[in-house]
Amino acid sequence: MKQVEQNYRSGALRLIDAPAPGAGRGRNLVATRVSLISAGTEKQIIDLAKSSLAGKAMARPDLVRKTLQKVRQEGLIPTARKVFAKLDTPIPLGYSCAGEVIETGSDAGGFAVGDRVACAGAGVANHAEFNAVPKNLTVRIPDGVSDEDASFVTLGAIALQGVRVTAPTLGERVVVLGLGLIGQLTVQLLKANGCRVLGFDPNPARAKLAEEMGADRAVTGDLDDAVAAFTGGHGADAVIVTASSKSSDPLNKAAEISRMKGRVVMVGLTGMAMDREPFYKRELDLRLSMSYGPGRYDPAYEVDGHDYPIAYVRWTEQRNMEAFLELIAAGRVTPSKLVTHRFPIAEAEAAYAMMDGDEPYLAILLTYDAQPGAPERTVAVATAAAGDARGSGFIGFGNYAKSVLLPALQKAGETRLTKVVTSTGISAHSAAERYGFAEASTDARALLDDATTDCVFVATRHDSHAALTIQALNAGKHVFVEKPLAMTHAQLADVAVAADAAPGVLAVGFNRRFAPMVREARDVLARSGGPLVMQYRINAGHIPGDSWVHGSEGGGRIVGEVCHFVDTLSALCGADPVSVEGVSPDGVSDSLAAVIRFADGSVGTIIYASMGDPSLPKEYVEAFGRGVVVRLDDFRKLHITQGGKTRTVSASAQDKGQAALVKAFYDAARNGAPAPVALDTLIAVSAATLDLAGISD
Repeated sequence: MKQVEQNYRSGALRLIDAPAPGAGRGRNLVATRVSLISAGTEKQIIDLAKSSLAGKAMARPDLVRKTLQKVRQEGLIPTARKVFAKLDTPIPLGYSCAGEVIETGSDAGGFAVGDRVACAGAGVANHAEFNAVPKNLTVRIPDGVSDEDASFVTLGAIALQGVRVTAPTLGERVVVLGLGLIGQLTVQLLKANGCRVLGFDPNPARAKLAEEMGADRAVTGDLDDAVAAFTGGHGADAVIVTASSKSSDPLNKAAEISRMKGRVVMVGLTGMAMDREPFYKRELDLRLSMSYGPGRYDPAYEVDGHDYPIAYVRWTEQRNMEAFLELIAAGRVTPSKLVTHRFPIAEAEAAYAMMDGDEPYLAILLTYDAQPGAPERTVAVATAAAGDARGSGFIGFGNYAKSVLLPALQKAGETRLTKVVTSTGISAHSAAERYGFAEASTDARALLDDATTDCVFVATRHDSHAALTIQALNAGKHVFVEKPLAMTHAQLADVAVAADAAPGVLAVGFNRRFAPMVREARDVLARSGGPLVMQYRINAGHIPGDSWVHGSEGGGRIVGEVCHFVDTLSALCGADPVSVEGVSPDGVSDSLAAVIRFADGSVGTIIYASMGDPSLPKEYVEAFGRGVVVRLDDFRKLHITQGGKTRTVSASAQDKGQAALVKAFYDAARNGAPAPVALDTLIAVSAATLDLAGISD
């Protein structure tokens, strides 16, 4: 399928042929008919992508702080690899479109094949021939509303939410600052609410268009005098800022033209350096509008499809989208009047090039073939390396897979990359093109059925690990799956059955036991004889509550990460865990204090804390044997104390064993070496972690 992508590192924008996505649970596959280029928002993204690394850093100082922390913890080179891998991942453009449902997923909102729908959402309602859209970001198009008008649904919901936050009443005088697409729609929505509306924009053509769209007056200058005349000298009841500017002038001008106790509502992206005096002296109410409406930025709503009860949240994103389309059907809003250009999707690059020229534009539409044909979910991208017919493929190819697993695999000796499968076509195409996979796909089955692929790396989100591992093992593949191996005991039991019967090797991403310092510590402790007393302290750091890690895809941090530390203690004592006890602080489910007993009589404690100061190194291990103590300090230093003397081993950069684990897996799969970790140990460590997380099934 044709899709527009933007490289965030180089700024290059292009049209590619990518594999189409599948519908998936909670989603519908939509054949796009029209998509809207949001000139303001997308132009900002494009300009930022074209900026230097310094410019990007200035735009996101929060990410710079996180990167510097990573450098301190992991070293410069590993951090740089991850950062550049992230920057090189292309982003899809577009977030508002209309089309037809051609495939429905399970639990996908009751939509049917053939439904005309409008779709919203960055990363889902893309400029692409096919889009897999979550049910809460999809609405049916009313009869009589054209695809072109419906393609404005996202901008309409943004404008409508801004009006709702303003809470206008009949007859109020409202000023709209900025008459781009959202500003023009805001004018019409305010008129539908019975308001008197004054628009402002320095562009005369946009001011004229606003009056054609229904504004009582629109001006390009002398705003103070215009507002005074428009409001009888009282000032505006409300000012809605829909402008886009790095400057804080729109915010402060809004305060200056407001009446006493008026409202200022921020919808557009502007500076927020507030001049306190006019806000204070007028006792103004400053409000910020949250994009499309309630549900925005909530993965439980947008991704998982959990709606908010209408009795408590009357207007969600989806209900705003529906209301906007109903206003179009009633003739109260006329988006088609804003269209200045139309381009077929094949000429998308020309559409964006026009935005860099001098030709005036406002709403730009991309149009698509009404009969696009069946979606292709696997496309050829590169030429596979010649030689041995066997090769490796990836299911899931996020930052960790591309910056850690793939380099380790190539270092181990792999020269043939067959297929890369991701949930979105743009990421699969990028991975195949950049890293040399022969094909890009959005269909895992295509990889599992590929006779030339003997090694499969599963690097998806946690909830799919067990099922994909079982399918790959049953297909006769050697499988490397990232941790956790499973999210329930039932899944784990099914994996154990499949692995026991399968001819292939199973490896799990428990890499720390392969770290040079852990191996040296294990050898020293093994010579001491007898059971060990061990403790592992992890300063895990905070992960925001809305991260996928905490949701259904991640299963929580205990399942997703503590398995690493259970396995490391198991490696140090050379025995499997047999019993566990764990407790979390009240109200802090992602922290844990645990005691683990191992089969050889050793005991270990794990302190996993999300609440500390992130400047403290992340991991610290102490293990006590007979006459010996080893201390591992964040994989930077290993201290071995025995006979009254301490020997210290230092490293300039962390080595947590990822490359050694992948090499062990590769040697087992291709050269008949033993599996990196015995199946019984993989199952025992995973079961113990599930017990610590309180998962009983």
